[in-house]
Amino acid sequence: MVVFVINKHGNPLMPCKPRKARVLLKEKKAKIVSHNPFTIQLLYGSSGYTQEVNIGVDLGAKHVGIAITSDDKVLAKGEVELRQDVKAAIDTRRTYRRSRRNRKTRYRKPRFQNRNREKGWLPPSIQSRVENTFFWIDKFYDLVPNTKLTIEVGKFDVQKMIDPDIAGVTYQQGQTYGYHDVRYFVFARDNYTCHVCKQKGKILNTHHLIYRSHGGSNRADNLVTVCTDCHTHENHQNGSILWKWMIEGKRLPQYKEGPFMNSFRRRVFFKYPHAAITYGSVTTPKRKELGLEKSHMNDAIAISGIPFIKENTGDIFNIKQFRKKKRSLHEATARKGRKTKNTTSKRNEKNKKYLNGFYLNDKVRVYETTGYITGFTGTSGAYVKSIEGDYITMPNKSYKQVGLKDLKRISHNNNWQFDQKAFG
Repeated sequence: MVVFVINKHGNPLMPCKPRKARVLLKEKKAKIVSHNPFTIQLLYGSSGYTQEVNIGVDLGAKHVGIAITSDDKVLAKGEVELRQDVKAAIDTRRTYRRSRRNRKTRYRKPRFQNRNREKGWLPPSIQSRVENTFFWIDKFYDLVPNTKLTIEVGKFDVQKMIDPDIAGVTYQQGQTYGYHDVRYFVFARDNYTCHVCKQKGKILNTHHLIYRSHGGSNRADNLVTVCTDCHTHENHQNGSILWKWMIEGKRLPQYKEGPFMNSFRRRVFFKYPHAAITYGSVTTPKRKELGLEKSHMNDAIAISGIPFIKENTGDIFNIKQFRKKKRSLHEATARKGRKTKNTTSKRNEKNKKYLNGFYLNDKVRVYETTGYITGFTGTSGAYVKSIEGDYITMPNKSYKQVGLKDLKRISHNNNWQFDQKAFG
């Protein structure tokens, strides 16, 4: 991957190769202004010769592909992994608050000034992904000169995805039109067959894939048909037939990404009115002409508009957000026997932010592998994961803790993990 360069006035110049950056830093002609992505600033005047640089962005609900090209060269490419745990974190916070307000603890007066949603409001899970995507688009856009931005967006008709023959007034009727209630629709959809034992002719019940107590709904896509012989209390326990089927069985299709991409598309139009907009039907033929396999970053290369590839970088960056703070004000279970007031009581140190000079999300090297600190244990241990989420453990050992004495810090990070690997 190239090194991004800005002049002494803060304006972007053409990226350079790592070797040239090392020479400039060694000769004190430049200084480091950012490690992720690696960026240097010149300390002397430059002629400022620049070329047109293209940035292609392949939007997605879970991964975003980004590629930077110039003429026939791919300068940088990679993917940004978006958070998928925002809703679960908010549900946990809601549980803590409801539990706290039902206990005999301090209680604030109700507030009613925060009930109106401002124009353009989005659910936090969607807003998080939108803002994170825009953050990295703006980041790379400001690092290169003469930028031409091209973004692929998606337009989805969810009802047509469910029923390809839908037309006219049937758009207003919905899936359950003509059925007494959702329960009878689920039976008909599943052909009156139990999903577990695959038998017909039995007394049927509807079963929640995600329990109501875990945030599930009574919508048809969260219900399946199960007979009374399989839908028992015993079969809801861990290790039972129904439990194994829920873990290993085939899920019903979900259509969450379509509405998200439709909302995303509108905000891209307002955020980047100068950007060129394209669609997947245009990207796919271009990617095949370039001889690239299907992936988000390869789609981004095709989206950038590169005519052919003469030089393709072998370095791939992977960006992932790390949830660094635990925002719950109280423990899930109140501790008994407190001798001090609740307002001044010291919290249990379950989520330490630092230990012996190491901080959460520090990039470290341990056992010839690079990873990130995700937690601390005891007085001298830590948990280290790769950017893919796998624990890095001591060779020939099964426990997850590693000693701080075995860690060598590479960099101190905030809430982002930026990993770069060489392929090919």
